[in-house]
Amino acid sequence: MSEILTAKDVAAELRCSKAQVYKLMNGSVRNCTVLPHIALGRKRVIRRSSLEAWKLLNEVGGMGSSDGHLPLSSPEKR
Repeated sequence: MSEILTAKDVAAELRCSKAQVYKLMNGSVRNCTVLPHIALGRKRVIRRSSLEAWKLLNEVGGMGSSDGHLPLSSPEKR
């Protein structure tokens, strides 16, 4: 079973505030995908494996895209 992290744990690892972690979970941060989480009533927790996958996906120059940047939006078909 994977390790379960709180917003405080994730904030410490990412070196940001808990408020920023909640913004990431809500999808409120530009150019970042939503941080996957599990809602337990009002409390939200994150699996260690989900956090590690999310970090790789959002790493600039990483596995997120071929040019190293996340797409801002999908191209519209005409």
